[in-house]
Amino acid sequence: MLLRKKRGLSQAALGKKIGTSGDVVGRYERGDIKPSIDVVTKIADELEISIDFLVGKTNQEFDKKAIHRLELISELPDKNKEFVLNMIDMALRDFKAKQAYS
Repeated sequence: MLLRKKRGLSQAALGKKIGTSGDVVGRYERGDIKPSIDVVTKIADELEISIDFLVGKTNQEFDKKAIHRLELISELPDKNKEFVLNMIDMALRDFKAKQAYS
């Protein structure tokens, strides 16, 4: 529900985008009924989040851009992938160090 609102969508608007009604979306949000995997996929696509986040398997809200970047990194040759991951590790270390001394 918070994600839907964060994206500026009413229950009716989301329902229309996924091929159902706002009433049904409300029932999903309240836990009265459970959507099919097809509907979960449509909701995740419309909200531009991972299915894992939508169903509560992770608290990391990866948007489609982040997921796409991770997919691109995974397709790199091992040497290039290692370089990119080392750069990310370095940036994270620097960020944590700055937080620790702030």
